Amino acid sequence: MPRTPRTARLAGAAAVALAAALTLTACGSDGGGGTGPAKVTRQKADSPYEGTVLGKNFDKPDLQLTDTSGQPYDLRQKTTGRSTLLFFGYTSCPDVCPTTMGDIGVAMTKLSPEERQKVDVVFVSTDPQRDTPQVLRTWLDSMGKDFIGLTGDLAKVKAAAKSLGILIEDPVVNADGTVTSTHGAQVLAFLPSDDKAHVLYLSGTEEKTYEHDLPLLARGVAA
Repeated sequence: MPRTPRTARLAGAAAVALAAALTLTACGSDGGGGTGPAKVTRQKADSPYEGTVLGKNFDKPDLQLTDTSGQPYDLRQKTTGRSTLLFFGYTSCPDVCPTTMGDIGVAMTKLSPEERQKVDVVFVSTDPQRDTPQVLRTWLDSMGKDFIGLTGDLAKVKAAAKSLGILIEDPVVNADGTVTSTHGAQVLAFLPSDDKAHVLYLSGTEEKTYEHDLPLLARGVAA
């Protein structure tokens, strides 16, 4: 049964900004809340981005996994100095994962070839036991053939996500054989100037928002 992803809960107002506590989105589950939420601000009036500007600029996670070609992939090393969109999810997710990645894929097709070469889209599996490199590649190819898929040690994935204020729970096999992986559904955008996350996109962000922001990310425009 399809479920509506959770959105951010407003935590309180300041003079010019709000702090929001980001909850988990459970693909196919009604899973609970998280710890160490990312802090975001109300969209700055002078920001060129339509995504949410982060109040804290997170470092890119120190994460080494396996890519879809079966080769080791060091996230920091491979994406240093590049605009990067990072999302955690799994291929058998029935709702938010394919919708999010599909919207990003459509927006990427609107970029020029030169712009596309400057943006890395990285999908990290929260269900590595089932998301083998081949499974990931097949799934990602329907959205973006140049999208980067990473799979491997779930403990490493959970630690990397936690460093960004995103909580991931161990996958659960349901009675009908389906798998539920409860995970934060935020997309984080890292700028090439400092390799830090500056912009956040919540679950349910429309494709037109990515279409507006991706050219800015490709140029490394400050948030």
